[in-house]
Amino acid sequence: MRSNTVKDTTPRASIGLKLATLGALLFLHLPLLVVIMYAFTTDEASFSFPPPGLTTRWFVDVFNRPDFRSALGLSLAVAAVSTFIALILGTLLALAIYRSKFFGREAISLLVILPIALPGIVTGIALRSAISLTGINFSFWTIVIGHATFCIVTVYNNAVARLRRTNYSQIEASMDLGASTFQTFRYVILPNIATSLLAGGMLAFALSFDEVIVTTFTAGQQQTMPIWIYSQLFRTRDRPITNVAAVFVIAATFIPILLAYRFTNENRE
Repeated sequence: MRSNTVKDTTPRASIGLKLATLGALLFLHLPLLVVIMYAFTTDEASFSFPPPGLTTRWFVDVFNRPDFRSALGLSLAVAAVSTFIALILGTLLALAIYRSKFFGREAISLLVILPIALPGIVTGIALRSAISLTGINFSFWTIVIGHATFCIVTVYNNAVARLRRTNYSQIEASMDLGASTFQTFRYVILPNIATSLLAGGMLAFALSFDEVIVTTFTAGQQQTMPIWIYSQLFRTRDRPITNVAAVFVIAATFIPILLAYRFTNENRE
């Protein structure tokens, strides 16, 4: 009787490569674990190791501070609105680039993804200069404009990648059977790219929530979470509270990225 078991011929990684990978992961994530650990320390003035004790009082204290609640609410609102705008504009751009062939198509595609490649400080200075020339006062909406510039890129990249894997004959068949453009988008295109848009939206939300540079140049007198944390670093007695705020930023960034990674992997299967 012949066995149907397929032998795995994938080459194994060497010990050196495994150690290098472990070292890179520790370098990236060990500082985050340290921040999380000292968010529970009972020592409010120093970073002694090991921590003299553990407590959750700082989580209560930080939520009792109006400045923290204001910064957290502003960051969540900016991230939500920026993501919503990015989903609409990013999807429309992806459909236009994917379905149409015209002169300058590649140039437009490059301009769309350029904000994610540029340093944040360059984008921030450019936006501040442009907004100042128009005479518009810095406000919630100027922050949204700044964040939407790079949030659109994540949605656009995910949508285009998924559209390129979609069988165009389905769209042609829908149009041939009398469906309107909107009906074709709703019943054929949207179901095919829905998970990609969801993953792109989650990535956009995470990027917007922890963005520092663009916010610095457009926020005016308002403080988002990254700016609030930066201002707290100079207050020695508030170090545990600062670490607790950092834990919220880590969670608000890590969870959407993890979910986006899961949805992206489902698309590839």
